[in-house]
Amino acid sequence: MSENHPVSTANSPESVIPQEAFDWYDEYAHGLIDRREFMQRLSGLAVLGWSMTALTAVLMPDYAQAEQVSFNDQRIKAEYMEFDSPNGHGKGRGYLVMPRNIDKKRPTILVIHENRGLNPYIKDVARRLAVKGYIAFAPDALFPLGGYPGNDDEGRAMQKSLDKGKIEQDFIAAARVMKALPQGNGQLGAVGFCFGGYIVNMLAATMPKVLNAAVPFYGTPAASSLRTAVKGPLLIHFAELDKRVNATWPDYEQQLKSNQADYVAHIYKQVNHGFHNDSTGRYNEPAAELAWQRTLDFFDSHLSG
Repeated sequence: MSENHPVSTANSPESVIPQEAFDWYDEYAHGLIDRREFMQRLSGLAVLGWSMTALTAVLMPDYAQAEQVSFNDQRIKAEYMEFDSPNGHGKGRGYLVMPRNIDKKRPTILVIHENRGLNPYIKDVARRLAVKGYIAFAPDALFPLGGYPGNDDEGRAMQKSLDKGKIEQDFIAAARVMKALPQGNGQLGAVGFCFGGYIVNMLAATMPKVLNAAVPFYGTPAASSLRTAVKGPLLIHFAELDKRVNATWPDYEQQLKSNQADYVAHIYKQVNHGFHNDSTGRYNEPAAELAWQRTLDFFDSHLSG
């Protein structure tokens, strides 16, 4: 069942920066326009009194603002782990984070990044899950090219250059590794954002018996030929202002209903694609906190074993 949930946007960047700027950033971030076109469009807002410095400061990520759990937080331990991906790029690598003192087997959760590699925001999401008692693993699709390069523009270009089918197989391999992790309880969840939301939907379609709980944030569905296998459970988060992704939802929802899938979808009012990402001005704290609490509750309900 789809639900609408109003969320306050008072004093948020969205209430100050023109919506067009956020729409253009979405086009730019997803390769629909290049950087030159994006900057030209932003410069057109100068006649309305906006400086380029102010606009880019809000729209471009500032990852120092996104750290909610420090990498050296004493409650967790983190390391990089490689895994085999015979149907993908041969080898994959990701950021593995778990509670420092594990007294019992814990649920495992795959954390899946956007279309630019394993950036600091996604690593922080993995740490947020670890402090809640989960074992989180965030693979880096860019590992075959040396990993996330330290900036999103280059990361986007690198990810676009890779074979999408092999990237998907790398995440399928990572899911199987986490499902069988010795410290895990055999219950696997996945949460992903944007491209990562698509990958979560793809995993729900291609390995429904492996994935026990799926949470896509503003992600498009898997290919239509795969959707008939989706059974859930899924918790799906949408941003009301995200026209590009939301246009795919009616057909996907019809398929989920036809499958008699276990799903809940929430549409958060007056927020943009990327509203959970606290490194940019698209971030909306009330919506992000509500969606994240629902995500934690969902995982707690379905992954306890």
